[in-house]
Amino acid sequence: MDEIDCAVIGGGVVGLAVARALALAGREVLVLESEGAIGTGTSSRNSEVIHAGIYYPQGSLKAKLCVEGKQLLYAYAAERGVPHQRCGKLIVATSPEQAGQLEAIQQKAAANGVDDLVLLTAQQAIAMEPQLHCVAALHSPSTGIVDSHALMLSLLGDLENAGGMLALKSPITRAECGDGAIVLAAEDGTVLRCRSVVNAAGLGAPALARRFEGLPPSSVPKEYFAKGNYFTLSGRAPFGRLVYPVPEPGGLGVHLTIDLGGQAKFGPDVQWVSSPGELVVDPSRGEGFYSEVRKYWPALPDGALIPGYAGMRPKISGPGEPAADFMIDGPASHGVPGLVNLFGIESPGLTSSLAIGQYVARLLAEA
Repeated sequence: MDEIDCAVIGGGVVGLAVARALALAGREVLVLESEGAIGTGTSSRNSEVIHAGIYYPQGSLKAKLCVEGKQLLYAYAAERGVPHQRCGKLIVATSPEQAGQLEAIQQKAAANGVDDLVLLTAQQAIAMEPQLHCVAALHSPSTGIVDSHALMLSLLGDLENAGGMLALKSPITRAECGDGAIVLAAEDGTVLRCRSVVNAAGLGAPALARRFEGLPPSSVPKEYFAKGNYFTLSGRAPFGRLVYPVPEPGGLGVHLTIDLGGQAKFGPDVQWVSSPGELVVDPSRGEGFYSEVRKYWPALPDGALIPGYAGMRPKISGPGEPAADFMIDGPASHGVPGLVNLFGIESPGLTSSLAIGQYVARLLAEA
């Protein structure tokens, strides 16, 4: 039986950020990734937005770690040369009823420490983005975009420079908790005795946690899968900033984002599904996109939306329920020494990744 100080299960952006933080703290770290490459799940199927920290309940982990993570991510990307852009975002109200919600959004953001939002009249917003239609808007200058794959490669480089290791194609089939260690069994027969384990398996984190013998079943939440479909725009992007409608139940609405190459895409929508593998974009869903997008961009041409890709939100709250907070459970929560489970790390997980890494490292240092 091989021994390792700390195993991080999951090689997405959050798992890599956690592993990096542990390695920089002097821990011996091994990342176990079930696929043949890093970041093939949620980390590679999202909007690549650096969120400001606007929408989340005051005092929540999402609010705290998003605001911290945004600052850390901008500094890290600048220092490491990770492609990114602080392009800004407009949250647009397209009806008088929605206009009344903007001030509440601004107040919620301020409670989270985001104090740079500016309330705009329709004329001010349209002066910034002439193609826009709205009755009012909020400008978030600290929202941006980042190359998520370049970020993950940089995190991996930091991990390896600090002595950490990555093992691909290493799915974990079971684990036993006890005797001052956690014993992991991999699909290929490898058995690892670990002082600490971080379950950062994303969409598969709850299912993996249920295979940990000695972990109370009551500490593992039920998982839900909310698919988000994206459609890309044929032709030149009409806006220089991200454009978001007022949030809708279950998500942030069909918004416009721009990648670092200038390609515009719309989405994600919210489609509840039963399996995380349901990632094919149904072209017919584009019909609903046209009506939503034309609320803030009436000039969207017919036939301009092309099915792009789909991502999957690793939710721990279901349809019609309030969005759950990040669930980062250490030994104080579930009673298993050396184990940290990360559940429901959906948006703003990418933005929060560096802050989550520091948070988990502190949890294990205190255990």
